[in-house]
Amino acid sequence: MMSTSLPLATIPLLPAALMLATPALARLSTSARLWRGLQLLAGLALLAALLSLGLQLTQPSEARPTPLPGLATSLTAAWVAVLVQGLGLVIAVFSSRYLEGEPGQPRYVAALGGVLASVHLLLLADHWLVLIAAWAAVGLVLQRLLCFYADRPFALLAAHKKRLADRLADALLITAAALAWHELGTGSLSELRQQLQAQAGPAALTLQASAVCLVLAVMVRTALLPVHGWLIQVMEAPTPVSALLHAGVVNLGGVVLIRLAPLLEAAPLARWLLVGAGLATAVLAGLAMLTRVSIKLRLAWSTVAQMGFMLMECGLGLYTLALLHLLGHSLYKAHSFLAASGAVDDTRSRLLRGPVPMASTASLIGAPLAAGVLLGALMAAAAQGLALSTWPAWWTALLALAWAPLLWQRSTDSAGRWQAACSGAAMVLALGAAALLGHQLPLGVQDSPDHAAGLVALAGMALLYVVMALIQRQHPALAGWRRRSYAGFYADELITRAALRLWPTRWTPSSAT
Repeated sequence: MMSTSLPLATIPLLPAALMLATPALARLSTSARLWRGLQLLAGLALLAALLSLGLQLTQPSEARPTPLPGLATSLTAAWVAVLVQGLGLVIAVFSSRYLEGEPGQPRYVAALGGVLASVHLLLLADHWLVLIAAWAAVGLVLQRLLCFYADRPFALLAAHKKRLADRLADALLITAAALAWHELGTGSLSELRQQLQAQAGPAALTLQASAVCLVLAVMVRTALLPVHGWLIQVMEAPTPVSALLHAGVVNLGGVVLIRLAPLLEAAPLARWLLVGAGLATAVLAGLAMLTRVSIKLRLAWSTVAQMGFMLMECGLGLYTLALLHLLGHSLYKAHSFLAASGAVDDTRSRLLRGPVPMASTASLIGAPLAAGVLLGALMAAAAQGLALSTWPAWWTALLALAWAPLLWQRSTDSAGRWQAACSGAAMVLALGAAALLGHQLPLGVQDSPDHAAGLVALAGMALLYVVMALIQRQHPALAGWRRRSYAGFYADELITRAALRLWPTRWTPSSAT
């Protein structure tokens, strides 16, 4: 039994071990051999992650071997590991062309492998010390990628702000660990979950304080407002670095919250903090995104808004949807960044077709209702064969508001309106079906909806939709709000000034002096 379980226990560790071998590639003599070596290691890491996921799906939880003390496997971590290692392979292939002829390629390869290895260890963390160390390592190695172009002032400024945010998050996470460890007498995350699942009602005040500190640490790591500025300014880094950051690093806080869901459920204040901060970030960042012209900045603001939405889902207790959101957003954002150069051709094509007409008032009013009817009919049909006991009705209404813009009518002729209505309805139904089917996947999470918080979130999303509709009609009352939205509501300016005043740094290239 021991001889059989030992090799199986090492499989989840293989992706991290393979990525830790990337610094050895720096000794290869040619750039082509360097990138071929990285792509080979990334491909093997992806295969190992897929094999680990297969074992998680086929083995009962009590039969899964433990890789090492302080580490543990789980279905949730296995799904995300496949995503991250798959992104790593794609980014390795893309980077070999993107950085062709650039100096510092061995340094880039070593840092990329270090980030992927650290992320994988974070996903396996089953002890507070491992979680703290792995998350800190992700930030430290990522700094080398963010400063790849050391002659760009805004890259250095963004890296400095990211460094300060990471240290604040580290302090909060250490505080959360100390409080939980003191209360339970152990640093094991598995024992923490087991003890909290065995008790009913709110946890002790010490554990509730630990949950609040954990939530604050995650909010800082996921770049929620007002500490989002570094995520907007890392556009100075190479495009594949932006893809990795937005698709596989910044969303790790969601994974941590999902795995520590019992701690959240025993701390009402922590859940409400997630709902409030996540909703505010989703609304404000969503408005800022609408004012941006640069494709990369629009994508960056979109990530901030989506992170707010994902953390709000965690606060609402919809962990399955939060994990599906995390996986889907990662794939979409990686593709969007790596295909950002095509935005030039897309913009030229739109200009040739002439200005885009405003959405009609009737469609702005009717779109949420139509989306709600479509999703309601889909839910009613799916309820016959799918288990939807943890899918609250208010979540269907919230999704209807989120996807209503797909039904906006911009065409002036009847044929165009009919075509837009059909394509929009098909998209709403396809997204709803994807959410329902994803809800049935074995993701290793259990939902615990908070209905009071859900109604608050629904009201917030309704407010966002109303403001978006007024912006579409270019209502003069929103002229001032549009300026504030373009400036990101000046939140980052205040944070940047305070950071540089308290922790000054040189953020101009040394050669410039």
